[in-house]
Amino acid sequence: MARAWSLKARPQGMPKHTDFAMIDLDQSTLGAGEVRIANRWLSVDPYMRGRMNDVKSYVPPFALGEAMQGGAVGEVVESNDDGIKVGDMVLHMAGWRDEAVVSAAQVQKLPALDVPPQAFLGQLGMPGMTGYFGLLQVAEAKAGDTVFVSAAAGAVGSTVVQVAKAKGMTVIGSAGGAEKCAWVKSLGADAVIDYKSDVPVVKALGEAAPKGIDVYFDNVGGEHLDAALAHANMHARFAVCGMIDVYNSGAATQLKYLARLIGNRVQIRGFIVSDYMNRAEEFYKDMGGMLAAGTLKRQETVHEGLETMPDAFLGLFSGGNMGKMLVKV
Repeated sequence: MARAWSLKARPQGMPKHTDFAMIDLDQSTLGAGEVRIANRWLSVDPYMRGRMNDVKSYVPPFALGEAMQGGAVGEVVESNDDGIKVGDMVLHMAGWRDEAVVSAAQVQKLPALDVPPQAFLGQLGMPGMTGYFGLLQVAEAKAGDTVFVSAAAGAVGSTVVQVAKAKGMTVIGSAGGAEKCAWVKSLGADAVIDYKSDVPVVKALGEAAPKGIDVYFDNVGGEHLDAALAHANMHARFAVCGMIDVYNSGAATQLKYLARLIGNRVQIRGFIVSDYMNRAEEFYKDMGGMLAAGTLKRQETVHEGLETMPDAFLGLFSGGNMGKMLVKV
């Protein structure tokens, strides 16, 4: 019988293992236009924390006791649709389970790029698209800009670092610990701040960017956003895709340098990657070119087995991943 993770209780603060429960799924017969997928790779992402709260948002909250959802790559093992064949590898959103039955309209065949299938859950999937469009479209970053990226060792941040360097920008990344900082540096970052050191982020950023920053890509919020405001140049552009610092604690960014956005005409813009899904072909073409040129590097942190999904998810909030966090079913 197929199995899935469900939300047993809505977390208060940091989620706990007892907030999750494994459930059995019925082996339903396929309806017209449906496919059955054996999931091979599952994604966990910080945005899922918001779906655990019973609040109105851009995506509905997870329902208690029902199978959770998330990005997944799997192999089609049964199909009632002429466009999807048994054996096709597909991307879909019925994750947190080992098998999924979904409409063929809800799956995407993996693009013909020379990468392992799980790459389409990371650098060449939703996190990569978030970084790519957030940097180039939302922040309107261009050659010659100085770009500051928080959580630069994560799936989104590491993509931003590499795309920015490929497009001729100066990049300052922030990561936690010597190992992660060294990896971000190896991706081409011109400077890397260790936010776990004794030096406050605002001071470290001032030293790394003495002439200020033109672009800030925010995955974190908190003191990183404060630091970016403190060192923002005239007409700086901030792309805000996440604030992982406040997802569990609820602590507000102090915004003690907020007044600088007036005189410096700073633009702060939030965005959701789904705004750009209709431009996926453009993304794959450009990223595919960088991939062929050898300018992209990937890193993955892999947990083995469906049973490890909560461990993988909780690891996102304790710095437990370098690059994309994945579960191999």
